[in-house]
Amino acid sequence: MFAENTIPFSGRQSELRKLEGLYGSGKFECVIVHGRQRVGKTALLRRFIQDKDAIYFAAQETSSHENLEDLSRCMDIFPRENDKRARKISSYEDALRRVCEQAQSKRIVLVIDDYQFLAATCRGISELICEMIDNLLSGSRLMLIVCGSSEPVMESETLGYDSPFHGRRTAQIKLPPFTFFETKRYYSDFSPFDIAVLYGVTGGVPRYLELMDPELPIEENIRRVFFDVSSFLFEEPANILRREVRDPAYYNAILRAIANGCAKNSEISASVGLETSACTAYLKNLIALGFVGKYTPVTEKAGKKTIYEIEDNMLRFWYRFVPENMSLIKSGMADRIWRSVARDIPAFMTKVFEDICRQWLQQRNQSGSLPVNFVEVGRWWGVDPVWKTDIFLPIIAYADDDHAIFGDCVWSDDPAHVDALTSLAERSRLFRYTNRYLYLFSRSGFSEECAEMALRLGANLVMFE
Repeated sequence: MFAENTIPFSGRQSELRKLEGLYGSGKFECVIVHGRQRVGKTALLRRFIQDKDAIYFAAQETSSHENLEDLSRCMDIFPRENDKRARKISSYEDALRRVCEQAQSKRIVLVIDDYQFLAATCRGISELICEMIDNLLSGSRLMLIVCGSSEPVMESETLGYDSPFHGRRTAQIKLPPFTFFETKRYYSDFSPFDIAVLYGVTGGVPRYLELMDPELPIEENIRRVFFDVSSFLFEEPANILRREVRDPAYYNAILRAIANGCAKNSEISASVGLETSACTAYLKNLIALGFVGKYTPVTEKAGKKTIYEIEDNMLRFWYRFVPENMSLIKSGMADRIWRSVARDIPAFMTKVFEDICRQWLQQRNQSGSLPVNFVEVGRWWGVDPVWKTDIFLPIIAYADDDHAIFGDCVWSDDPAHVDALTSLAERSRLFRYTNRYLYLFSRSGFSEECAEMALRLGANLVMFE
């Protein structure tokens, strides 16, 4: 069901086309590119500028003076016309004026990468750039690309309504991690099952996928990448968090609590040992960083059913299994750790498989190959009004007040039994929709009884393969 064709450049063709279209306008463009670390922003921009007149500058965690010196060196490498003896650049304003002069007669791309570092060390740099846009750059042929990883910084400096770039940027591109289907294109040498697990433990982040060796079994890849003190991912989440927050202790504790099943604010605060109000403040920061998401059942407004989840599957895997095994990892006991982790992989993969199935529906919704075109897809949880039992539906996709798709996902070594379809049909009747379309997804196929009932109900059985 999930077969896809191989694509070039790790699935970033739509973003490349967007950038090429903006480049082709020939007029001033200001493009904001953002997304989490390791997602491939720099690789995308380097690919985009490889055949163009371009200046690429990556800011560093250093002083404003050092960053200006680095920018000056980058500009000195760029060929100039009628200016064999380039004047010294003494300020960022001077640098922008020079590139503007060159962009009067020809198309030039200026990339400022890792913008969060420049904004941190050079106070007022965003205001300066935007003042230059208003007074000088907007009349040139410059294509300015500002790229950064820190979502709070990019929001306050470039994307937010109150940011200096509001009304001045001409486009913004958020680079997400790969979907499961893009991951499958990227690592087609693995089996579909192994690709699903790889997608689950890496979160579809390109840099993390590159660490996986198709010549090795899936369990060896996980042991090598997560449970070895010399591996790249052993301290990656902790290092990312330390870069974003001053005191990571409670943030780490909250992420670990969520990874281990705490979902409500009260549960998380009790696990961590914080007052609920204090926990709320930490959660708000984690949401701003993109580490945690705040969710309510689809079709309902925020309220008592609100839950918190770790957004990135790699972080969810890491905080679930690495901290509790830290001593064993440092003792070189990866095999012993894996025996324990392997027992919990099916439970971990249940949520991952639900994500994959929703992605499958979204793809078909975009192609118009579903019985209805839905406007939103999500999950629902609550209480059965008759039996007073907890109810969970991993997929509800509604089109209008009369049409909705209901789905359930079975990640098991055994074929999905008729009980799974019966339960799905019963839960779908709790909702007001007149036209209900049932989709049952299974990793390992379906029993004969389940297939027969699907024919009677008109339900759709979708097997992962």
